[in-house]
Amino acid sequence: MQIAVVIEGQMNLSYGQQLAAARRAEAVGISGFFRTDHYESFPGSADQATTDAWSVLAGIARETKSITLGTLVSPVTFRAPGEFAKVVTTVQEMAGRRLHAGLGTGWHESEHRRYGFPFPEMGTRAEMLEEQLEIVRGLWAGPDGWSFSGKHYSVSDALFRPKPSPVPWIITGGEGSPRGMRIAAKYSDEFNLTSSTPATAREKFAQLDATCAATGRAPESLARSAMTGAMIGRTEAEYLEKISTFMSRIGAAGDPEEYLAPRRARWLVGTPDQALAQMRAFRDTGASRLMVQHMDPTETASLDLLAELHAQL
Repeated sequence: MQIAVVIEGQMNLSYGQQLAAARRAEAVGISGFFRTDHYESFPGSADQATTDAWSVLAGIARETKSITLGTLVSPVTFRAPGEFAKVVTTVQEMAGRRLHAGLGTGWHESEHRRYGFPFPEMGTRAEMLEEQLEIVRGLWAGPDGWSFSGKHYSVSDALFRPKPSPVPWIITGGEGSPRGMRIAAKYSDEFNLTSSTPATAREKFAQLDATCAATGRAPESLARSAMTGAMIGRTEAEYLEKISTFMSRIGAAGDPEEYLAPRRARWLVGTPDQALAQMRAFRDTGASRLMVQHMDPTETASLDLLAELHAQL
């Protein structure tokens, strides 16, 4: 099982801070560096600075050599299909074929209102996601003159240059709804399960296998990953200090242990032995990659520890 880190780029992080985190992750042997794709800052105050995910990834692509880069995930509401296809292809060229593109329905309503993006109801956004996936795959791999006419988007007489080689790796996912699994089985290279315990992940991945089989896809051809938070330290005092710092940063009051209590079953929490046991539990679900939210990219000790734990899996 590979380990990738995910940073919440909307949490008052400059490009330089994100680049430093990516470089450190690459230096210690972490295989992937992913960004959320949001324009409004949260959790905490909404008036903090944010950066554009794909612009940041383009810069990082030029300053790193081997680490996989991507979004987890880009809302379908933010970009038109042709724009998304072109942005991903351009950054892939800059990254040297090590780009993975996550695409989802979007969920954070207030940022859509504040930035002028449409935010229709969930069923409509799911339709938009399916159509956008159909279009970007058609633009990337379809013949010249390819056309598509859908409910939300249309493309006619397509001529897309350069054709990306390889076709970018596509990640979709969510909490494991039947529709999300059907979309992944039809369009995706990887299904990412968000905010799940290892036990739930095992159940959801079994359902994903059944969905693939029902749609005529070999289950083993669809990679699966799990997204988890991390609050770890070499000692109990160290990880509790980290969670206290994080809570202060987002304006959360209360006891750190109370904050962690509902998250322990889903996150990597605690000392190295505790975190390693949870990592192994996720590995045993059949996940090929663990997407680990690095809650404070300005500190690198957690990245070093993650890499050490991964070596012990």
